[in-house]
Amino acid sequence: MSLRAPIRLARSPAANLSPTFFTSRALATAAASTTTDGASGTAIVLLNMGGPSTVPEVHSFLSRLFADGDLIPLGPLQKYLGPLIARRRTPKIEKQYSVIGGGSPIRRWSEFQATEACKLLDKLHPSTAPHRPYVAFRYADPLTEDTFLQMKADGIRRAVAFTQYPQYSCSTTGSSLNELWRLSKKLDREGTIEWSVIDRWPTHPGLVNTVAKHVEEKLLEYPEDRREDVVLLFSAHSLPMSVVNRGDPYPAEVAATVHAVMQKLGFKNPYRLVWQSQVGPSPWLGAQTSKTVEEYVKKGQTDLLLIPIAFTSDHIETLHELDLEIIKESGQEGIKRAESLNGDLEFIKALADIAKEHLAGKSRSSKQMKLRCPMCTSARCQAQKEFFATGKHPE
Repeated sequence: MSLRAPIRLARSPAANLSPTFFTSRALATAAASTTTDGASGTAIVLLNMGGPSTVPEVHSFLSRLFADGDLIPLGPLQKYLGPLIARRRTPKIEKQYSVIGGGSPIRRWSEFQATEACKLLDKLHPSTAPHRPYVAFRYADPLTEDTFLQMKADGIRRAVAFTQYPQYSCSTTGSSLNELWRLSKKLDREGTIEWSVIDRWPTHPGLVNTVAKHVEEKLLEYPEDRREDVVLLFSAHSLPMSVVNRGDPYPAEVAATVHAVMQKLGFKNPYRLVWQSQVGPSPWLGAQTSKTVEEYVKKGQTDLLLIPIAFTSDHIETLHELDLEIIKESGQEGIKRAESLNGDLEFIKALADIAKEHLAGKSRSSKQMKLRCPMCTSARCQAQKEFFATGKHPE
């Protein structure tokens, strides 16, 4: 787990917003247009891991993260090992967040993306307007429970849980949906909020086109005679092999995104898919991004372009791990990083288009979401999938 200083807001419309737009709010909601019949509209809830917006929030963020067996399975000793690991890692991670500006930018980007996508969605799909933006983070403010309570207070009756992990994993999207299911049982047993789920979108044209555009823009910074020999390294957050071997679909879906982007680029450059942010001693999916860069440099390949392929905005994994720990420490001018999606208007439109397609359809989720991993034995996972498939809690 790792971020860069100062936080880069280049090429994003959000960079021109007044500072008051990004002031801390208890919940990520924005003023929505009102309908003449007084309907509460449709909540569009962006789900993500989140990140501490300030350095003092780091320990609580890590404590929640290492307590989640869906994301970091530590076995039967999780409740003991989780707090221990969080406590030991806090000083190091606090320093990393200090270096990148004193906190993660993921909240402000998520709020911006949600707000702007809902504005477009009001025009694209007026029958479900007003569309009301919310952000629900798994481990940092605004926490999913706080957002859920706010939605109930706001009178929400229809909600779309919209994962911001384009590629599905039980450890990320699955964990967020498990939390929503748990909170629905706890806070809304009567089912006043009707949920549906956008659970994956790895090859949506808007996502693919935006990533490809950012790659092409960064390639222009290389001399023309070297440009087509730059190795593209698509970097995604890794998974423990115990999760992969259970049958998690994430590796295949990340690979699908990479292939779609390369098709858009015309396969003009050599490329590899690599994996970052391993934590702990257990085996994780590789090859590791850092080790890959190191080995290519040893082989004389020093024109490398890192491309975040499973993140929808900058956060510690891009700004510190990629930009500082890998790129800056390499000392190679030919190692660069493509810009993250952040506030790119083409990406914002993609979010709105995905939500429109979902709202216009008849399914509560994709067919893939209903299929459990072949080696899954989690009763919680089964109950969660039944809930989102039917809208009802099993008796």
